[in-house]
Amino acid sequence: MTAGAQLGWDFDLPRLVRVTPAKLANWADCPRRYRMTYLDRPAPARGGAWAHATLGAVVHLALRSLFALPAARRTPSAAAALVDKHWVGEGFRDAAQARAYRERARGWVSDYVEDGAATPTDVDDAAVALEQWVTVSTERIVVEGRADRIDRRGDELVIVDYKTGRSPRADEAQTSRALALYAVAAERTLRRSCVQVELHHLPTGSVTAWRHDRASLAAHVAAAEETAAELSAAADALAAGGEADALFPARPAARCGSCDLRRSCPEGRAAAPEREPWALLAP
Repeated sequence: MTAGAQLGWDFDLPRLVRVTPAKLANWADCPRRYRMTYLDRPAPARGGAWAHATLGAVVHLALRSLFALPAARRTPSAAAALVDKHWVGEGFRDAAQARAYRERARGWVSDYVEDGAATPTDVDDAAVALEQWVTVSTERIVVEGRADRIDRRGDELVIVDYKTGRSPRADEAQTSRALALYAVAAERTLRRSCVQVELHHLPTGSVTAWRHDRASLAAHVAAAEETAAELSAAADALAAGGEADALFPARPAARCGSCDLRRSCPEGRAAAPEREPWALLAP
C-alpha cells in the first residue's frame, strides 16, 4: 500500500531520498564503493586504520573539546593538552612517526588559538554548534550532515570546516557541495540566515572562505537532487534483481591505492598499487 493510500488519499506521496554529503561524494567518486559501503550486507571487510584519518580525527576532537570550554579557557596550552587527551597512534609507521605528528598537531591547535581563531572578536559572536547534525528537506531529498562548527557572527551563521591534509584550492569553499548543503541545512535547522562557508586549514593557519547567494545554494541543492535520483534508481534496480556491477560500476583511478575496500574490488587492485597506511600524511 502506498503512503497516500494509507492516509486515505487517492494519490501517491513522493518518496524522499535520504542522503548525506558523504553518500553523494562516494557515489560521484565510485558507484561500486557506494554499493559496498551502504548497500551490501554483510558489508565487505575493510582495511586497517589510516594515519592521516587518525590525525584528522584527533584534531577534530581536540577542537570540539576546546570550543566547549568558556572563551577565557581556550588557551594555547589547553588546546595542546586536548590533543594529548584524544591522541591515538593507529595507522602510523612506528612510534617515532606517531610522536612527530602528535607534536605537529599540538602546534597546529596551539597556533590556531594564538592567532585568535578560538576567541570571539565580539560579545555577540560565538560557536553555537559543535559537530551538530543539521537537516533540510526538499520535494525530492532529505539531506543531513554533521558540521564541524557553526558560528554566529552578528545576525548570520557561518559554517566552519577543519582541514588537516593538503591546502585547500582557492575555489574549494565555493565549489564544495558539502559546505553548501551544510549551510542550507543549518539555516533550516537553526532558523538563522547562513550563506558564508569557510575551510580552516590547521597546518598553515589559512582560511578559505566563500559567501554564497541564494542562486548558488539552489544550484548545489539541485545537483544533490540529481545525484540522489541516480543512486536511488540504481539501488531500486539492484533490489529488483539487477546486475550489481552494471548498476554500480567501478571507476578505477589512482585513489584506488588507498581505498579500504580494494580487497573486494579486482579493478581497484589492478588500477593502483596498495599504499602504506601513512602514505597520505602531509610531508
